[in-house]
Amino acid sequence: MSESVNLPALGESVTEGTVTRWLKNVGDRVEVDEPLLEVSTDKVDTEIPSPVAGVIEEILVAEDETVEVGTALVRIGDGSAAEAPADEPEAAAEPEQAPAAPAEAEAEEAEVASSAAPAPGEDSAASAPEPAPAVDPAAAAQQEAASQQPAASQPEATQPSSEQPAPSAPTPSPATGSSETSAPATPAPNSGAPVGYVTPLVRKLANEKGVDISTLTGSGVGGRIRKEDVLAAAEAAETAASSTTSAPASTGPAPIEVSPLRGTTVPMSRLRKVVAERAVQSMQAMAQLTSVVEVDVTKVAAFRDANKGAFLEKTGNRLSFLPFFTLAAAEALKAHPKLNATVDGDSIVYPDHEHVAMAVDTERGLLTPVIKNASDLDLAGIAGQIADLAQRTRDNKLKPDELAGGTFTVTNTGSRGALFDTPVVFLPQVAILGTGIVVKRPVVIKADGSESIAIRSMVYLALSYDHRIVDGADAARFLVAVKERLEGGDFSSKLGI
Repeated sequence: MSESVNLPALGESVTEGTVTRWLKNVGDRVEVDEPLLEVSTDKVDTEIPSPVAGVIEEILVAEDETVEVGTALVRIGDGSAAEAPADEPEAAAEPEQAPAAPAEAEAEEAEVASSAAPAPGEDSAASAPEPAPAVDPAAAAQQEAASQQPAASQPEATQPSSEQPAPSAPTPSPATGSSETSAPATPAPNSGAPVGYVTPLVRKLANEKGVDISTLTGSGVGGRIRKEDVLAAAEAAETAASSTTSAPASTGPAPIEVSPLRGTTVPMSRLRKVVAERAVQSMQAMAQLTSVVEVDVTKVAAFRDANKGAFLEKTGNRLSFLPFFTLAAAEALKAHPKLNATVDGDSIVYPDHEHVAMAVDTERGLLTPVIKNASDLDLAGIAGQIADLAQRTRDNKLKPDELAGGTFTVTNTGSRGALFDTPVVFLPQVAILGTGIVVKRPVVIKADGSESIAIRSMVYLALSYDHRIVDGADAARFLVAVKERLEGGDFSSKLGI
């Protein structure tokens, strides 16, 4: 007896979903609440858990297929349908596997022998007949096997060939070539005197300087190595070492890691298609523009530094600048409701709440979970919401309703180092606030009626808005309200710990 699992409702306005990936295959056993597949909608990507325990008997919807809510996705049974036919092939396969056993044993033995090949002498010679047991000239077989051994075993293997006159040139050529180049006692062709003859003074100097005499070419009479040759070699080695040591300091930034996507073509994901469609729709339906202000957040930085240790200890969350920006924006929305409104035909709707959406960058694309009633929260509440929503967004654990209902959006473009940008407003909202990176720089300030230059923590705030209902003066008043709240730096009553 089997049971079908249908696509569940994934939100109030969600009517269909796309199967992006099956996590189980036909024949796999699943338990209750174990994930079966991943589904993408226009609001969220989520996993569909199994409502029953059993064995996957049939997958009814293929990957990348879009179906409506309520459509049967998979059939799960007790496994009886899949077990019966599985017994016959198993029994039939036994006779075929029996004669293969000796071959498998031989393969295992050959594998063991090859892994022991680096051991010199008899081991390497014993393993040689296995790949070529019918070779008539045994000496040639041994030499051929020796030529395939690691470098550590080559001198032993080549020793017999150097003792013989080597009548057959092709066999010993690879081995003897390597042994000739490494032999230190080979006489130099340029002198009548042996190269090995070096005066005690020169030999001592070479030892002190760490110079290998066998690598030098003498400049003396008859090619004899002199003190000057050793000193020149030592100086060259020091120059090379110093250039190698100083190379990391003189190099620029680390090399760029080349993306595996370079030179490829991949289809858009469901989420990317939705974001693209909404971005184009919003740009075509709205008259969007951006206003920017510069804010001195030195007092906020001092307050944050003084409280971030206790804040982390009591809440478990880091106290970044983002909760301050979000709180200041949510408070300003109460006094400037046009930035929190929506357009409904010829009417403007002013909500009685401030639901602030947070832009979260994920591997799947941009998602905007919503902090409900943000203007009623303190810094601890907002920081906790930001940490929780961001983590669950990246882990694909959000509920669809947590992505809906936003009346205003904050995007922290400064988290990746941007000074500011011109963010896009997404319908049905009419405004979005972009927060840049906080940087220290010299600024002209007024103190006691006089001007001076001081190092201050500065940030740019960029507000994009819909010019259909928000004028430039409205946007400026909102931004100034946020600016004054932040520059005042009085958040003691809003810390929340």
